[in-house]
Amino acid sequence: MKAEAIAAEQGIPHKFLEGILGDLRRAGVVDSRRGGGGGYRLAREATKITVADVIRAVDGPIVSVRGERPTGLAYTGSAQPLLPLWIALRANVRKILEGVTIADIAADALPEPVKELAAEPAAWENP
Repeated sequence: MKAEAIAAEQGIPHKFLEGILGDLRRAGVVDSRRGGGGGYRLAREATKITVADVIRAVDGPIVSVRGERPTGLAYTGSAQPLLPLWIALRANVRKILEGVTIADIAADALPEPVKELAAEPAAWENP
């Protein structure tokens, strides 16, 4: 698809979308072709591209603390329990985002564990 068509269909500014598509291309998530018949397409099957792949391509590490990966942190004293907390958070976020593919989203077929989590009323609350 052409970037212009994607931008129009999704209501995204074209320049903003071009930046995202560039990130996705550099990460090997999409391929691009120039010219009249050009545009963007997935570089792999949609069943092989996870939401985590897309987020990493555009934003970097899925979970960071003060801009660092949790494994690069160190705490001392009474703050020591924070490190396993950040690691556990990262593991759970990864579990969800690596378990959902672009094909799942396109087919409106999220995995059951994701549907179950989203169905919990507390998940929709803003504490």
